[in-house]
Amino acid sequence: MSGSIAQGTSQTHGNMHILHFVVQLPQPMEDVWAAVATAEGLASWFTAAEVLEHRLGGAVTLRGLGSGRVTAWDVDRVAEYTLEGAGRIRFHLEREGEDGSVLRFTHEFQGEEDSEQRWRDRFERLIEALERDRA
Repeated sequence: MSGSIAQGTSQTHGNMHILHFVVQLPQPMEDVWAAVATAEGLASWFTAAEVLEHRLGGAVTLRGLGSGRVTAWDVDRVAEYTLEGAGRIRFHLEREGEDGSVLRFTHEFQGEEDSEQRWRDRFERLIEALERDRA
């Protein structure tokens, strides 16, 4: 069984944009956590994390997006990165059944609207990366 991406939603409030996605995955939360909260995991599907301090307030630099701080950190559940110029990127994990998990994703940013399709493509790569690691 492979993962699935629910329809993304997009809201705009003035020049503030908020994208939401729900991604259902057959992998346990611990496996998905490694993909969204470690430099190696992020590089496998999203972008290189040149700096990633695994703690609240830690420094983070994501290639192509910018630098900032870890603004939420609850091991195995929530990783949130707030980047200068790229906004807030939040990964929230929940258990689903015995072996699965749900990733609730939010990207809140100002300025040019980031593409829902771009994030959908990224999540397809995440699903593929998790399936490769499982094999």
